[in-house]
Amino acid sequence: MPTLRERKKQHTRDALVRAALALFTTQGYEHTTVDEIVAAVEVSQRTFFRYFASKEEVALFVPRVAEDHFVACLRARPPHEPPFEAMGRALRESLGTMDEAIERVVPMELYVHGYRVIEETPALFAAHLRRSAELEELIAGIVAEREGVDLAEDLRPRLVVALFSGVIRVAERGWAHGGSVSLADMRERTALYLDQVGPGLFGTWRES
Repeated sequence: MPTLRERKKQHTRDALVRAALALFTTQGYEHTTVDEIVAAVEVSQRTFFRYFASKEEVALFVPRVAEDHFVACLRARPPHEPPFEAMGRALRESLGTMDEAIERVVPMELYVHGYRVIEETPALFAAHLRRSAELEELIAGIVAEREGVDLAEDLRPRLVVALFSGVIRVAERGWAHGGSVSLADMRERTALYLDQVGPGLFGTWRES
């Protein structure tokens, strides 16, 4: 159980995230300053930089909470599951419990608005893509370890992760811009899109 000191630190960090995302949503990322964020929480700039290295880091904080949650679920999947199945089941599992993980930091609606800000801000979107590439490499390493193959020599872990990540990006984009703030909708989209990967992509697309 966290100590009182740890709970206070987490409370301050989460308050900074909520204030930052609220400001980014209402006035834009580029027009929001660190001074405005700390003023909203009534702390100093020194306190802000104790938790975050930059505005970019605070903007990407909650998506990283979601990513870490998925990675933990993937690591816990049974070793006999094939890679794509393991990733799909891990994602469904993580989406089933992610509401709580995210809402410990920010309301779900604010999380969705924050995701839109990332997509609409070139600097943030570039940082998000860099982070996504790092995450894909991490997941490829997990897949290689699960399958007992050498990531440096075997292309399959990176290929299957690239395919999986592409499906999830399409699902996320449809969810974030579809007007819903429910993770139940994201779960349904994810299941639908993942189910399309086999018969939908690898068979013929022409109607007989």
